[in-house]
Amino acid sequence: MAFLLRRTLLAKCIPFIRYPRYISNHSQLAHALTCEFDTGAPLFSLKGGIVCTGFDPFWAIRRGFAKGRKTKDESSSATIQVVPDIGPTVKSNTLSLMEAAIAALSRELSKIRTGRASTGMFDHIIVDAHGVKLPLNRVAVVSAVDAHTLSVTPHDPNTLKDIENALVSSPLGINPILGDQRIITPIPPLTKENMQALCKVVSKCAEDGRQSIRRARQKALDTIKKSASSIPKDDVKRLEKEIEEITKQFIKSADEMSRAKEKEVAGS
Repeated sequence: MAFLLRRTLLAKCIPFIRYPRYISNHSQLAHALTCEFDTGAPLFSLKGGIVCTGFDPFWAIRRGFAKGRKTKDESSSATIQVVPDIGPTVKSNTLSLMEAAIAALSRELSKIRTGRASTGMFDHIIVDAHGVKLPLNRVAVVSAVDAHTLSVTPHDPNTLKDIENALVSSPLGINPILGDQRIITPIPPLTKENMQALCKVVSKCAEDGRQSIRRARQKALDTIKKSASSIPKDDVKRLEKEIEEITKQFIKSADEMSRAKEKEVAGS
């Protein structure tokens, strides 16, 4: 088998080596290029023309390897991974939860009675008007007459008595005065014992607000931890630091609201 292969190769190589073809015009050049492509006969440029020298027995093998070789760009593109950017989504969700916690704290603090008249102190009172229970601020307009007096004007004059009953039965300890078209509600001053009790209520509301903010922070950190395997470590640390900074800002806001309310209660 080896003997036959050697004779075949020699039979194709020797004629080309012995009788090299000298190419001097375009038609011969096209024929030589076809020869090179089909047989692997290399072309050499000489002064005045091109010489086709013979047959390259390993040309087909090299050409086969060349066809199967991948370029550097093709091999590297297969390993490129798109890293998801969860930062904006995590921060947006965290801000929404913390803002909701601050809004809830503001509503709770507005319900706490002080010695000064506040239009929001009646918002939590429920009025049973014609068999339908609604918040007082839905059935009437509350306005401040002075620092210690509120006026309640109903949208429907027929609900005037229902609103008076709701005010009397509320835990605020007020005695409303029924008029023709509105109700006048003097706000009595607080005693020292009442002030201390209300300050404790304010602290409790503030702590509930801080707990809600911390739960929002923990939820954000858990989300980051779950995605940490697909995010660079530097991005994880940066995002965690940003969440901590946002948390500190909202905790500070809750503390400021609490101190302002306690000052309002104590100064009434």
